[in-house]
Amino acid sequence: MWMLNYLCFFRERGWTPIDAAAYATAWRRFGGSVMTHPQIVERLSDLAGIPVRYLGWFAGGEILAALPAWGRYLALSKEALARSGKKKLFDLGNAEIILPVAKNARISLRHRARYLSEVSGDRISGARRQDETLAMSRPPDELSGKFRYNQRRELRLLEKAGGVFCPVTDLTPEDRALIYADLFQRRWGIEAPGKKHLSEVFGLLREFMCGSLITLGGKPVAIQILYRVESPEWISIEYINGGVAPEARDLSPGSVLSFVNTQEAWAEARALGKNLRYSFGRADREYKDRWSRHAPVYQV
Repeated sequence: MWMLNYLCFFRERGWTPIDAAAYATAWRRFGGSVMTHPQIVERLSDLAGIPVRYLGWFAGGEILAALPAWGRYLALSKEALARSGKKKLFDLGNAEIILPVAKNARISLRHRARYLSEVSGDRISGARRQDETLAMSRPPDELSGKFRYNQRRELRLLEKAGGVFCPVTDLTPEDRALIYADLFQRRWGIEAPGKKHLSEVFGLLREFMCGSLITLGGKPVAIQILYRVESPEWISIEYINGGVAPEARDLSPGSVLSFVNTQEAWAEARALGKNLRYSFGRADREYKDRWSRHAPVYQV
């Protein structure tokens, strides 16, 4: 027991326990990402049955940073879920982690974490750059003219064939889960991660979901799972995964949906005068390079 207490003391050196309300205040002030949003952390932690320990980094009595922890891991981490025997409870992909940290802060982080964002990477001592990168959506004006022309052409052809777009928020969590699980299975030939709890998770995170569903002849043909949170200076969107009906592949509904979802996200961010951090997850597929740049990430 003394060893565990010592390790906890070492890991949290420089940090002070705070409550959930103080953590939420720090997040609203300094910003963060889907993975660190106060309500997402709280709701998914309750679902997992794993208590959250909130910590703050102070200087001169003022909070400069905060984090939510599951033991030695940052909250919601895949590793912590697996160690708790709940590996497939929910799926957040390889989400970018932006901790709420003040711009002028320099903090020490000893909790295990991967995919720490470039936004706050230089403010975290102990973090080292990973070999892997994240695929972050490029602004529309950084995409080639030919690429944008082809995407608009595919959109017109899909609409001419009867393709209809509707917001995923118009669907109940149950219907959203059924459609996603079916299209994912048909697209990839395997079960959607966290399938058993999809409707529950979608219900818990309903106000954070965005994007559209495409139907053709009244039948769903493409859907993407997107989670969105808004910080003072940026909007963060995580593209977790998607599904496409194989019989509609000739009309490229998956590519069209990426085009529509990213265009709408960039338009909204610019209207609000904010940056957009739209992540396609780990930069591990060639198709992502058409849409995104490789963003460096860090780990502890």
